[in-house]
Formats: sequence, C-alpha cells, structure tokens
Amino acid sequence: MSEGRSRLGRLTDAVLGGARAAREKARELRDEFRTTDEPERALVAPLLPGEEIRYVGLAPVRAPENHRAGSQLADRVNAELAEALDPRALFGLLNIVNPVAWVDAVLTPVRIAAGALLLPGKAAVLAAGTPEAAGPEPAPGAPREPLPLTDEQEAFRALFRLSRYRPLADQLAEIAYRRRYVFSGDLATLAGSLLLFLERYTGTPLAVTDTHLHLLRMGRRPDPDREDRRRPQVLWSVPRQRVVRIESEHGARLMQFPSTIVFDDGSWIRIVNPATRDDQARFLAAVRELPGARPAA
Repeated sequence: MSEGRSRLGRLTDAVLGGARAAREKARELRDEFRTTDEPERALVAPLLPGEEIRYVGLAPVRAPENHRAGSQLADRVNAELAEALDPRALFGLLNIVNPVAWVDAVLTPVRIAAGALLLPGKAAVLAAGTPEAAGPEPAPGAPREPLPLTDEQEAFRALFRLSRYRPLADQLAEIAYRRRYVFSGDLATLAGSLLLFLERYTGTPLAVTDTHLHLLRMGRRPDPDREDRRRPQVLWSVPRQRVVRIESEHGARLMQFPSTIVFDDGSWIRIVNPATRDDQARFLAAVRELPGARPAA
C-alpha cells in the first residue's frame, strides 16, 4: 500500500513539475513577445517637433492583395485584361476620361500628404539607391529617349520609381488596377497617395501622434547586440481630423492585424500590420478617439 502511495506521489510531483515548467515557458514566451516602441519614439521625436507621439509601428505596414469590397468587381473583370494591362482598357475600367488631367490630379494629394518631398532635390535623395522600374525595350535601332516631363512630374516620377520612358498615366493606371482590391480605386485621393508610398517603399511603419498619422521610412529594429543606425524619414502625413474612422480586426493568420482607414474625401485603404498583439494594442490605444470597429479582446 505504501509503495502504491509512493508511486502516486512521484506521479503527482511529475505532473505538478510539468505544469510549473509549462507555466514558466509560457511566461518566457510572453516576455519575449512583449515589446515597447520607446526606441522608435526617441528616433522619430526630432522629426515631429510639437507633436505628442502616441505610437510608432515596429514592423512594415503592407497593403494586402485582396479586399472583400472588391470581390464583385473581380467577378466582372476578364482574365485576359488582367494579363494584358492595356492602359486604354484600364482607363475605361477606372473611369479615367482624361489621362493627362488624371496625372495632375494624382499629384495633388501627394503634394498635400508629402509636402516638400516633391521638390526635385529631395525626391532624388529619397529615390537614390533604388533601381528604376524597367520600361519596355525599344525596337532594334530605335533611339531610347525619355519622355518630356515638368520638374514636378520628374520629381514625382523619381519619388515613386516610375519609368521615364513610358507615360506616367499608363503606369499609374496599372498600379490602380493592380491594387483595386485594397483601396477605393482612385489614386487621386488621400488613400491613393498613401497607396503610392506603400507601393514604392518597404519598411514603412505608421506613426500616430495627437495631430497626425505619419508613414515612416525606417526599417526594422536591429538585433540587441547591434548598433541602431536607423535614420527615419517622414514619407507621408495626414491630419487626424481627415481620418473619418478606422476599422480593425484580428487577422486570420497569427500576428497579422488588418485595418481599414477611411478618409474624409470618401477614400479608404486596407492595410495589414504583421506585428505582435502588444503592438496592435498600442496602435488601438493611440487611435481610440477615432470611431470604428475594434477586435474583441
């Protein structure tokens, strides 16, 4: 009988020990994924004098390929059109009547959002080190001449890495068509200008202050044993009062949290932040004054 109790005691101790080990391991994992954005705030603060920084993202913000609001449109689009990307057909699909005027319209929200970034010199600095998007090869023996552009158009082209050998309207129509599921479909809006920056740059987290939403060019945090040499830049900004609402939800995949941002010009864009739940909680706390659905706890 005593031997049976001894075995039961050893079994109980083993079970309890295993439970304690499991709890300790779970605590270690929680600590590992518990993050803070204090280092990023310190880097960004000099760029935003006079603003209270409430949140800086720790991972790149991405625009997903699909959005439920575009599913009906996808059913009506011919597969051959998607492959051909004929700009004339795209203009009709996107209700672009005058392609030249449309390019000028696209410049307007970028001017508003990016401010002085459209100055040719600053645009060239931001575009430096990134290969230009390839244009179609000219016919054998034909001269390859760049298309004439104004200084502002050239700055715009360099900033978004567009080809200098193809009409800007054609290239912008292709971007709008390719991303039609994830935004309201018109590049000449605030959502469209944000989409252009997300299309052009990688490593672009969002920052939230008491007055603005900013898109940053910063990159990922280095390993703890490496020096932090990041030099963040503000790519895009919009006043908070121009944001009507933010709809957020838990993603279908682990650590992917989609949000749809709706602006006062009627445009919207769906973004996915691949980050930890701590990071998402900080973002939701930073935009708590803005209306919109929030994920269940």
